Amino acid sequence: MRKLGIGLIGTGFMGKSHAMAWRAAASFSGEIQPVLVSVADINGEAAENAASQFGFQRWATRWQDLIEDPEIDVISITSPNRFHAEQSLAAIAAGKHVHCEKPLAPNGEIAEQMYRAAEKAGVITQVGFNYIKNPLLKRAKQMIADGELGDITGFRGIHAEDFMTSPQVPWSWRLDPSGGAGAVADLGSHILGMARFMLGPISEIFADLDTVVKARPESAGATQLKAVEVDDIARLTVKFARGCAGQIEANWVASGHKMQLGFEITGTRGSLIFNQERFNELQWYQAGDREDLNGFRTIVAGPEHAPYNLFCPAAGHQIGFNDLKTIEMLEFIQSIASGKAAGPDFKEAYEIQRLVDAALVSSRERSWIRL
Repeated sequence: MRKLGIGLIGTGFMGKSHAMAWRAAASFSGEIQPVLVSVADINGEAAENAASQFGFQRWATRWQDLIEDPEIDVISITSPNRFHAEQSLAAIAAGKHVHCEKPLAPNGEIAEQMYRAAEKAGVITQVGFNYIKNPLLKRAKQMIADGELGDITGFRGIHAEDFMTSPQVPWSWRLDPSGGAGAVADLGSHILGMARFMLGPISEIFADLDTVVKARPESAGATQLKAVEVDDIARLTVKFARGCAGQIEANWVASGHKMQLGFEITGTRGSLIFNQERFNELQWYQAGDREDLNGFRTIVAGPEHAPYNLFCPAAGHQIGFNDLKTIEMLEFIQSIASGKAAGPDFKEAYEIQRLVDAALVSSRERSWIRL
């Protein structure tokens, strides 16, 4: 059995999710077996604890140690956004495959450098848009491709959460403009990627970006305030290359919403509705139903929606967030085995970043931007 050495950078929420996903994926990965070799964090205690908790063979305080480690084949990056480019490019230069969390880079120019470097080096890449790994979203995409919705007439998408609602939430790496934009990059990249996954390329965009909380405490409990230079809410009107149009919102000050990532897709023969807060369900409406039986029906995730069957043999029992991450890592392993990216890879992340960049220009210039 071929061993695939994993090096993880970062031990926060997403770092823990990666570690659990790599371990779980090993149960399904067949001839290629991921092995947790080393974890790095600038906080040595956090790195040591993560190594002990998840079974890494060793730990480090320098991420460069993982790049230089000959036993590591894959670098899994969960560090703050501003470090993604440097760490990814170093891993690529060392000939290692790279999984990096989103957003890939602070802007499209750097994202393009990253994906072209990976292509030149011949390494496989993947970016952490794990929500589109949902078996029901793959089914929805197939329904659209099969014409079950007819001609697509509209898309309404949103990713709204409330973790930045309070003005007392301190300034953090999420608000650092050197790492890119605000909500439009952090949350918007997910719904933009989901829109592309379902309906294909977006050809034009008009954006209105708004900073609701103008300044935040420099640190937790501090009285000194620091100006916020990125957006809290992004409202986008988009046109798809396939001919339809839609609206998209990214909002991290949406009071009461914990994970409102979802969409409604309308077509001449039917519609689909999805909400990540109930992501084991897909709502489907078929035009032409009897008048006394009209309305949406619920498709419940089950073993017939691969790879749900890897986790549970019965419909309706539900998979969770970390299961989506496991599917993501499993598909990445399969990509490495085949030598062909399954996506979303660095190229797709670059395309999504182009949309984020276009939104920033559009909002500033108050104009449509054609891609």
